[in-house]
Amino acid sequence: MKTIIATVAAAIALAATSPASAAPKMCVQARDIESTNSNDGKLLTFRMKDGRVLVNHLQGVCSDLRYEGFVWTLHGTEDICENQQSLKVLRSGQTCVLGKFDTVKDKPIRN
Repeated sequence: MKTIIATVAAAIALAATSPASAAPKMCVQARDIESTNSNDGKLLTFRMKDGRVLVNHLQGVCSDLRYEGFVWTLHGTEDICENQQSLKVLRSGQTCVLGKFDTVKDKPIRN
């Protein structure tokens, strides 16, 4: 009986931490980005070609991002996803990681 209870408890704990129960990560395609900008090294603003404006709360401070350009570190796809994508500041080599995306402006409605 103790074995069954332990097995059920383990299954419940595993289900609670599985990716299926977690909220999906927001991703954008690199080709859909019109421009990016950071004034403080903490937030990275994305202006999208479809008119949306997104802001990403960087994980930590990326101070050199305010002054220099950067390149994405893409691994096989053009997906740029929150909480997993990194970028490298060109001149300093500082590596920064995206945090959570927030939508500042939605896509315009077309009539």
